[in-house]
Order: sequence, then structure tokens, then C-alpha cells
Amino acid sequence: MSERIWTAALAIIGDEILSGRTQDKNIAQLALWLNLQGIRLREVRVVADEMEAIGAAVTALAHDNDYLFTTGGIGPTHDDITVDAIAAALGVPVIVHSGARAILEDYYVSRGGLTEARLRMARTPEGASLIVNERSGAPGIRIGNIFILAGVPHIAAAMLDSLTGKLEGGRPVVSATIGCWVQESEIADLLGETEKSHEGCQIGSYPFFRDGRTGANFVIRSIDEAKLTACTADLTAALVALGYAPVAGGI
Repeated sequence: MSERIWTAALAIIGDEILSGRTQDKNIAQLALWLNLQGIRLREVRVVADEMEAIGAAVTALAHDNDYLFTTGGIGPTHDDITVDAIAAALGVPVIVHSGARAILEDYYVSRGGLTEARLRMARTPEGASLIVNERSGAPGIRIGNIFILAGVPHIAAAMLDSLTGKLEGGRPVVSATIGCWVQESEIADLLGETEKSHEGCQIGSYPFFRDGRTGANFVIRSIDEAKLTACTADLTAALVALGYAPVAGGI
């Protein structure tokens, strides 16, 4: 019986990402965090600040995965429409969450008070719960299997910290890397055969050109430490047998 694989998707929301004005940093930190929870990031989409586009992406990704995370579009300005779009997609109204309002009132008591713009950050789809944010007060939002996070990376990280250990998942993926000065095309068949003979392992090949030479790093991944060790040893031995000098840990 195969082991249950828990999956997640990420919808990055914001015209600033699509225009190139802002470079997204949330993919890497979410992927690493999810792996520690035993959840695999399976898909990432970048979505414009448009109600229909956000709604369509959220509906599809939440349906196809155990979890969906969104980043961006939950700030205090008029173009922060993520909450509205998700609520519309779910067919529920937007409300001012009493708990979120209380958090913001407390946070802004010595920062100029809770203005109408700041109050926008207390809006949630009806039926949602809050995700604690220790960095800037304004909470994230959870509704069903959808987790609505801030777009600012360090604030999104704080929200993820508060979720650590609280989501159901499987075993974390472990990995090992072997580097070799070789053109990956020369050993493509070897890589495929090694992966096929080690069920539960995946081998990724990442070529590079450095110091006038062509090489590649091979990353072996598995949720089983013993299978990972066996696959890594066999690939290393096979490369040596072909006359190459594999480097543990990569080049």
C-alpha cells in the first residue's frame, strides 16, 4: 500500500510580480516550510489583481490539492482584493472579523489608531478563522483548506511559523546530492535506470557550465532514509564504474 502524499499549491497574487517590479521570495520559503510539515508543494501560479482571475485560480488549486496558500492582496489599499475574490469564489460574504478587529485595535493603539484603511485588514470571508501574525499585527486568514497570507516575505514567514505542526501531512522529503563533471546527456539512461530500480526515489539532474567545464549535480529525493541511502550509493558506484569521479554533496 503506497504512502499518502499530501500536496499544496501556492497562488501568488499581484500585478507587481507579473510586471517584474517585485521579485517573489515566498516560493522558496513556503516550499521549505511545507517539506518540514511533510507536505509537497506541487504547483505555483502567479495571478493578476483581478477578481475573476483570483477566483478561478483559487477554485481550481484548492480543489486539486490538500492545501492552498495565497500570498499578497490583503493589505489596506483599494487594490488589495484577495479577500473579496476568495469570498466571491466560495459564495460567502465578506465581514469584518471581530477577532481581527480587536487585534488591529490593540496593535494600532500607539500607532495612530485604527483608521478605515487599516480596518480593511480585519475583513475576512464569513466563516474564516485567523492565522496569528507576531510581526505586524494584521492576521492571516484560513477558510477550509485555503490559507491567505501576506505578500511581504517576512510577514508571510511569521504566519507560517504560527502554523508549524498544525497541518496534517506525511513524512518530510529527505535528499542527497552527487556532483559530477559530466554532460548529463552522457548518463541520461543511467539516471533513468537507477531511478526505476529504486522505487520511492526520484533523481533530478541540474547541469551547469563552470570554469570552462560542463558538469551536473544529481539530487536524489525520497521520504525513506534507507531507500535514499541505497539509491545514492548505487548511483555513486555506477558513475565510478564508468570512469567518473562523483562528489558527495555536489559541486
